[in-house]
Amino acid sequence: MTTTAVEFEADGDQLILVYRPRDGADWVLRKLEAKGELVIKGTFHLSDEHLVAHDQQPFEEGAFLDAGLGELDDFDDPWLAFKIGSSDGDYFRLDPAVLGIEIPVLLSKDAPLTWRWFSTDRPVSILAVIAELKPSRIVIGGGEPDAIPFSEYKKLIDQFPTPYEVRRYVQARVSAVVREYSDAKVDAEAKLNAYVNKRVRAKGKDLLKPVRQAEIAKYEFLLEQLQKMLDSEDGYSEAAWQEEILQIVCLLNPKYIAAFPEVQIPDTDSDTKRFLDFLLVDASGNIDVIEIKRPLAKGLVTSTTYRDNHIATRELSGTVMQIEKYLRHLNRWGVKGEAVLRKQLGDMLPPNFQIKITNPCGVIIMGREKGLTNAQLRDLEVTRRHYKHIADIVTYDELLRRLRFILEHLKAEA
Repeated sequence: MTTTAVEFEADGDQLILVYRPRDGADWVLRKLEAKGELVIKGTFHLSDEHLVAHDQQPFEEGAFLDAGLGELDDFDDPWLAFKIGSSDGDYFRLDPAVLGIEIPVLLSKDAPLTWRWFSTDRPVSILAVIAELKPSRIVIGGGEPDAIPFSEYKKLIDQFPTPYEVRRYVQARVSAVVREYSDAKVDAEAKLNAYVNKRVRAKGKDLLKPVRQAEIAKYEFLLEQLQKMLDSEDGYSEAAWQEEILQIVCLLNPKYIAAFPEVQIPDTDSDTKRFLDFLLVDASGNIDVIEIKRPLAKGLVTSTTYRDNHIATRELSGTVMQIEKYLRHLNRWGVKGEAVLRKQLGDMLPPNFQIKITNPCGVIIMGREKGLTNAQLRDLEVTRRHYKHIADIVTYDELLRRLRFILEHLKAEA
C-alpha cells in the first residue's frame, strides 16, 4: 500500500488527520509530552488534546470502524491519529487551534482532501494566507453562497507561488535597480512575467455580459436616430441638430462627462470676446473644443483638382482655422482661464471639480463621404491627417460606421 506522511479520514462526525512519521512515532510522542505541540508542514498545530490514537495505543475496539480507521491498527508503519475537525451539517468545521488562525474554516464533507489542500512544499499554510485577506470565514465546497468551488480552489492550489517563482520575484525586484546602472544582461522581470503567464490560467471576468443587451439597445437606438437625422436633415434647426449630434458624440466618447454651449473666452489678439460653439469637459477636468456643422450639400474636398489634387473646401479649411484660433486663445489664457471657466460653469459641474487647460484638442463633425470618388476620398484622408495636430475631423458617414462596427462587435460576443 502506498501512503503519504499526512492523510485524512472521516467517520461522519469527526475529521481525522493520520500522520506517519518517517522515523517512527516515539519522537513525536516525546515532543508532544515535552513541548505540548507538534507542527506539521508549517500548517497543522497539534497537541495531546488532538491525539486520539497511535500505533502503540490503538483505537478502542469498534471505534472508527465504519470509516475504515480500524485498519490502521493492522498497519506495519508507525502512525498517529489526530482529531482536527467536527461535523457541522454538510461540512467539517476545522479546529482553529490546529490551523493557527482565528477565522472559521468549513470544509465540505465531499472534499477529496490531501495535504496539498492545506500546505505548500515550502511549507506554507494556504489557509493562513487566505485568512490574511480577512474574510469573515473560509468555506470550501458545498452549497453555501460564499463557498469557494472545488474547481476554483484546486486552481488556487496549482497556481500558488512555488519556490522558483519566489526566487524569480526577488531577482525581478533586484533587476529593476541593477539594470538601471549596470550592463546586466538578464531581464529578470521578463522571465518572471513569462513564468507567471504560463502558470496562471485565470481568465478575466466578462464584465460586459450583464449590460451587453442594454448596450446593444443603446447603440441600435443611436444608429437609427443618426440615420433618421441624415435622411431628414432639412427638418432640423441648426441648434436642434447640434444638440442631438453632441449627445451622440458624447455617448461614443464616454470620457466626456459634460458639454457646454456658448462658452465665452477672450480673444487675446483683438482684446474682444469669442464664443465657443461647445466646450467638452472630460472626467479629469481637461477641456476640448468641438464644432458641429450641418452636412448640407457642400463637400469636404473640391470636386475639381488643383495640380491634380482635391484640396480642402473653404468650409473645411475655415472651420479648422476657427478651431485653431480657439485653441490658441485657450492656451494663452492658462491658469487664469481655468479659474474663470470654473466660475462661469458654476453649479453645472460637481463641487471641487477643477477645470484644466492642458493643450486642448479640437473636434470637427461635418460633411458626408457619400458621392465622393476614390481620388476625393484619398485626398480627404490626406487632408484630415494634415490637420490632425489641430483637430480630429469626423464625417457623418464615419459616425455611422463607428456605430455599426460597435453593434457588430457587441452582437458577435452576445
